[in-house]
Amino acid sequence: MCDEHPRAVFLGGDLFPSGLTVFSSGDRYIPDFAESFLIAEFTRLKGKLGENYPVVFLILGNDDLRSEETVIRAGAETGLWEYLHDRKVFLSEYPVYGYACVPPTPFRLKDWERYDVSRYVDINCLPPVEGVHSVPVSESELKNGTIQNDLQRLAGNDDLSNAVFLFHTPPYQTNLDRAAHDGKMVDHAPLDLNIGSIAVRRFIEARQPLLTLHGHVHEAPRLSGSWKDRIGRTFAFSAAHDGPELALVRFRLSDLEHSSRELL
Repeated sequence: MCDEHPRAVFLGGDLFPSGLTVFSSGDRYIPDFAESFLIAEFTRLKGKLGENYPVVFLILGNDDLRSEETVIRAGAETGLWEYLHDRKVFLSEYPVYGYACVPPTPFRLKDWERYDVSRYVDINCLPPVEGVHSVPVSESELKNGTIQNDLQRLAGNDDLSNAVFLFHTPPYQTNLDRAAHDGKMVDHAPLDLNIGSIAVRRFIEARQPLLTLHGHVHEAPRLSGSWKDRIGRTFAFSAAHDGPELALVRFRLSDLEHSSRELL
């Protein structure tokens, strides 16, 4: 493995010590993790690899405080990575897009949450307006922002036949969004076993990008038995994992059929 020289590395969020409990418990969040660990270690790695240092594409996830975004942007400015949320860049002939937001969850931290296709919120979930944020957010954005509208704006009228999307949320009702909700009820109503984004699902169905990458639902590959799915011509992979190991997905954009995943 040490002899591998990947052309690109994709990091799909939930990178920091969890920020979900910062506002609701005495747990101590490490505020300089992005600088003291991520920037420091990637700087060391870039110096070690030299010309073999890959392009690193990075987004944050709903476990990550958005207040750390400033440090992440600083790392991008020095060439450590491409901070991809709500952006498009090119990897040769492949346009690469990033989007970090997820549909509303039960958690109080709402930095990376949006309504999905409407202001409907699943049972047991809190709407964005009722949670907390580590950075200021306008009332209009909280009430009116949706994943559906964000994706329409991000992709515009682009040809996505060769596109790669780095999402944090998986698409709804796939192998990648199966949650551990079996038998769970709230007010006598069963919780949905699938917690991915309807907007992302519809977007993939309509626009058919080449590849979409996902995380967020850590237990999904274990529960569904698969880390990949297919929506039309689009390959969808997940590196989410609920164990102590690091899940690594290897793929070639020219040969997605023979992709693989391993736990390190």
